[in-house]
Amino acid sequence: MAAWALVSVYDKRGVVAFCRRLREAGYGILSTGGTARHLQEHGIPVTLVEEYTGFPELLDGRVKTLHPKVHGGLLGLRDDPRHVAQMAAHGMERIDVVAVNLYPFTDTVARPGVTFAEAIEMIDIGGPAMLRAAAKNHRFCAPVVDPDDYPWVADALCGGGLSDAQRVYLAAKVFAATSAYDAAIRAYLASFAAKVQPGAGQAGTGPDGQAGADRDGAGAAAAACGKPDAEAAWPEVLTVSFFSRQPLRYGENPHQPAHFYADPGAGPQTIAGARQWQGKELSYNNIQDADAALTLLRSLDDLGKPAVVAVKHMNPCGVGIGETIHEAFARAHEADPVSIFGGIVACNRPVDEALAERLTELFLEIVVAPSFTDAALARFARKKNVRLLTVDMQAPLWRPDDLWFRRVSGGILVQRPDVALARDWQVVTERAPSEAERRALDFAWRVVKHVKSNAIVLANETMTLGIGAGQMNRVGAAKIAIAQAGARAKGAVLASDAFFPMRDTVDAAAAAGVTAIIQPGGSIRDAESIAAANEHGIAMVFTGERHFWH
Repeated sequence: MAAWALVSVYDKRGVVAFCRRLREAGYGILSTGGTARHLQEHGIPVTLVEEYTGFPELLDGRVKTLHPKVHGGLLGLRDDPRHVAQMAAHGMERIDVVAVNLYPFTDTVARPGVTFAEAIEMIDIGGPAMLRAAAKNHRFCAPVVDPDDYPWVADALCGGGLSDAQRVYLAAKVFAATSAYDAAIRAYLASFAAKVQPGAGQAGTGPDGQAGADRDGAGAAAAACGKPDAEAAWPEVLTVSFFSRQPLRYGENPHQPAHFYADPGAGPQTIAGARQWQGKELSYNNIQDADAALTLLRSLDDLGKPAVVAVKHMNPCGVGIGETIHEAFARAHEADPVSIFGGIVACNRPVDEALAERLTELFLEIVVAPSFTDAALARFARKKNVRLLTVDMQAPLWRPDDLWFRRVSGGILVQRPDVALARDWQVVTERAPSEAERRALDFAWRVVKHVKSNAIVLANETMTLGIGAGQMNRVGAAKIAIAQAGARAKGAVLASDAFFPMRDTVDAAAAAGVTAIIQPGGSIRDAESIAAANEHGIAMVFTGERHFWH
């Protein structure tokens, strides 16, 4: 026997064929528990690790490979006489291949109803230890963490052996895998700690109803570190891991290389987890725009109405709701029939043949929906370049521990996603909005938070009428929105993502016929805007909540 190959895998894809090839190359197979039984059932001779070490598995399998004979065989330098002598003296035989993959921690914690105790048991200890040892000693021990690598590794081992470059590649892949694994565990534990209610002598409750003392919570962690709660909620070192989803032809522009990576927990309710039915490969800009459309669409969920969102360059150009998805689309299209050209359309109801017929009359890059009927797919097949994506519109889009990242030179900014939606409005004018105006204000407020700042939206109860996005001053955004609305501005409502620094936006709205305004308030000159609204008979409410989107 040339040496041992230690094989202990949770994901058993391809392991039988791999071990057959290892046997052909002269390796003996060391294995544990379920992997050993699986290999034996397929006729592959296996030596149990406990037979090799002379030490039984302990503590319900928590301790089985954490033994000097295992790690000495992994870490010993074969070209160092002292190491060779010590290995011989202690009965440590060479382990030249390690094929290990880890307990599925991420899949486990994503499962509905999983308990904290179940999650903890999915924290692999021996697996990462063996992989890291082999990766450190990759000159002599080949670490294989990905089943997709089995075929070419086997070919190399049965041939002339692995090259130095191949060994370094395998080692790097191990550290990427263990880093991602640790990051997922840290994120889960941090999320659990945040759910524990801090307070003097109080106990908190974990995800599975287990009580946890205050010392386990974020509040106590802050106290222990001498930091305020808000600061302690953020780790000293932020480690995040994303996995390759697909290559992209280029980034925002053709000269920028780009790639799409997915969150390991991305489900079918996300753009990263969406299914593509037809069309060209998604581009960098396609993905951004589709996500913007989906995010806005999902913010309309609790209205309980069929809704359609049209997006262009990360901004909504038309949003409509109706009693049917056809009515909603008609309103989204009517909102801005020019800008929708070359845009993205997202629907929160299935797309049938009739709607597909209308959508194929336009030039669109992407259509997002919960499903497409067979007839609709047949209709879209006539326009093969249109990308069709299905996403789950039932599952929540955001998880409690989700983070939002923005790269800056030399660093990264991190915040929680903007999922807030103020409902406790303060009427600040002499006239309160009517019920119809309230419904329109609620609709406009949901939309304006998804428009680039400075942002102004004019709308009625069922559709946007004018959108002013990304302007350097607020009255400029208002003028764009008013101009786009035209005669439809009369009787409309206006939403602003941030407060009015002066009364000019209110005056412009009044001149166009706007009857009600929703804005955060908070300017030192709020009184001037309120006075202007009262002069014009406009109802105005403050939300106390700003929605900048840069």
